[in-house]
Amino acid sequence: MPQITVAEAAGVGLDGQPRPTEDVVMVLPDAVVVLDGATATRDDLPSGGAYAIELGAQLVARLTAAPELPLVRHLSGAIRAVARGNGYTPGNSPSSTVAILRWTDDEVQALVLADSPIVVRTDSGVEVVEDTRLAELAAQDRATPAAVDRVRNAEGGFWVAEAVPAAAERAVLRTWPREAVQAALVVTDGVSCAVDDYRLLDWAEALRLVGEEGPQALLDLVRAAERDDSAARRWPRGKVHDDQAAAHVVFTGGG
Repeated sequence: MPQITVAEAAGVGLDGQPRPTEDVVMVLPDAVVVLDGATATRDDLPSGGAYAIELGAQLVARLTAAPELPLVRHLSGAIRAVARGNGYTPGNSPSSTVAILRWTDDEVQALVLADSPIVVRTDSGVEVVEDTRLAELAAQDRATPAAVDRVRNAEGGFWVAEAVPAAAERAVLRTWPREAVQAALVVTDGVSCAVDDYRLLDWAEALRLVGEEGPQALLDLVRAAERDDSAARRWPRGKVHDDQAAAHVVFTGGG
């Protein structure tokens, strides 16, 4: 079994006050599941964290019961089960990103839906499995809450786990031979911002840092940068500190 190390830290809510993390990490003998529940802007819906916990439990049950089935099928079934069990409908449901890393003796598979990337070091270099559709909307100044609601799980918008099982089919997928993979890092956007938004380092440097000091070092790097920009002037953002979750999976002797 690979060596797996997890680091997590709660951020703050939209009001700037501490509250429980809405990121979820679940570790199986042959997989890691990382979810980032979207912070709720509606009082009539459960929190994104509660949704992520329930969706993660459904994924773990399916991955354990039928490890041979495709990841997309597991995710679609999990989304459907949570929606039916709670009466969620499209546009009236909490939501969550999904990142799954699964391995067998022969291969390593990755699934990413929305902005929780997976970074893999292979014999050929560093590969990033990411879903950039929400970031592309933000770059077009189309990421206001109302605009996001209109284009969630819609053509021309972005796709996320919510109440639309077909969203699973829009996930980004990647597969490698097991022997070619050295290590992988699965993170939520409270960690990937170190590379994508703050430009503190690149992904190769991030993997090197995590390999040498563990994933907590990467979380700490982000927090230190955010404390130095507590007014969110250098890096405009909705929350001074987002939730953070990272799972580092080492398949060979090096990180």
